[in-house]
Amino acid sequence: MHRAQASVTAIEAGIGVILLLSLMFVFVLGGPGEQNSQAQTQLDLYANDAATLLSNEQPRHADQTRVAEVTRSRAAFDREANALERRVERILPPNVLFQVETAYGTVGYPLPDSVQTGTATVPTTNGKVTFTVWYA
Repeated sequence: MHRAQASVTAIEAGIGVILLLSLMFVFVLGGPGEQNSQAQTQLDLYANDAATLLSNEQPRHADQTRVAEVTRSRAAFDREANALERRVERILPPNVLFQVETAYGTVGYPLPDSVQTGTATVPTTNGKVTFTVWYA
């Protein structure tokens, strides 16, 4: 009774080809989670632009600026959260998602894991506000 056997040399050659192909794909496609510095710069600019515009905008009800207004109290945040979210959506391009975080709560979209983000923090008389943006 004869059994078919693959030669050790053929098995080693097959493993070598698979190893070389996998290394080639890593170099051609890039490694996982690779950060693009140009995208990072653009995201930081988007976050800074939104923060600057809102920190210079008149408040809807009370306080010095629109950003300071949402950090005044829990009631002020609850009252202004929807308007703040709509305003940030109008400021940013459609392909950019955002999250605005204050001491009283957060508006915007849930921040996914492992995405490249841009951030800007604005200090106000009532606390800080952090803007985080990322590509959809």
